[in-house]
Amino acid sequence: MDDTLQALKELSNLSHHPLNGGEFNCLNDIDGEEEEEYDIEAWETITKCFREVQSVLDQNRALIQQVNENHQSKLRDNLVKNVALIRDINSNISKVSRLYSDLSVDFCNIVHQRRELALFESKNRDDNVDTAES
Repeated sequence: MDDTLQALKELSNLSHHPLNGGEFNCLNDIDGEEEEEYDIEAWETITKCFREVQSVLDQNRALIQQVNENHQSKLRDNLVKNVALIRDINSNISKVSRLYSDLSVDFCNIVHQRRELALFESKNRDDNVDTAES
């Protein structure tokens, strides 16, 4: 789980990185409270996914260990059991792939929402400045 926390910290640092300008610099225009709300949503989404992935990977570790023990025993019944265990491992790999795919979609949606909000806020500020000058 330490690797997950490290990855989250690195992702957090990316938003403060000086090269994170260009198309992402509109994210800095969001009000503090709204930005924090989206940050919490993003972190909750990422954390939930990583926890689910870690759980599935832990299950696979146990399944792989059982497959190895069955293989080393060379008993016919244990080798037959490995077929089902390997199917479970493959199913879990597919589940991890789906989880990461869902995470990617969710994360893109959050970024898209933040950009739309930033553009909306920027437009409102521009409109307020225009009306104040009139």
